[in-house]
Order: sequence, then structure tokens, then C-alpha cells
Amino acid sequence: VELVESGGGSVQRGGSLKLSCAVSESIDNGECMSWFRQAPGKKREGVAAIDGDGRITYADFVNGRFTISQDNAKNTLYLQMNNLKPEDTAMYYCAADLRGTRVLSPTSFRYWGEGTQVTVSS
Repeated sequence: VELVESGGGSVQRGGSLKLSCAVSESIDNGECMSWFRQAPGKKREGVAAIDGDGRITYADFVNGRFTISQDNAKNTLYLQMNNLKPEDTAMYYCAADLRGTRVLSPTSFRYWGEGTQVTVSS
């Protein structure tokens, strides 16, 4: 399985970006996929997760600013990010093939993309 993220960039505080993650194989029903991020010097942390039944989980810091979605026909996962803050600056990764139940734990996923950089300036 190959995961390829895109859509990152540089924006000012309050700006928006929409990240995409193209998946090389079909996103099966019930398959959970998640977005993670990692800032320099910090641990990778979960951002949002969605499963095949549409159940969505967000990290507390999202606070209504981000929306995760997927298009099964296009084998693509999305993350719409609004009202971005400088503390959102990080490399953002998508992940697939959940092992276990912790959908926002970086140790729970088998497949990862290379990441897309998001930089938010003040």
C-alpha cells in the first residue's frame, strides 16, 4: 500500500489548507485511516481518524477547526484545516492499516506516507 500526501504549504495565521492523501489500493469498508503530525523536536501525534462506517475521532487540539473526510471512489483521504495557528506548523502524515483500537496512536498503523509540510506564520 502506498500513501502519498499533498496540499501542504505556507499560510498566515487564520488561513486554510486542504491536505489530500492518495492511497494506492481501495479503502476497504471498515478500514480506519488517520492523519498525524510531527513538529521539529516533538513526538508524532494523532490529528484525526475516520473509519469505514464514518466514525470520526479528533484530537482535542483540533477544537472544531479541522475536518477529516474520505472519497472511497477516488481512494483519497482529506483533511480540511481552517483557522490555522503557528502551533499547527508540522509535517503532516496519513496512515492506514490500523492494528488495534487506538486510532490516534502512531504505533497503531502499518502504512505511512512521506508527509507534507504545513507552515503557519504569525
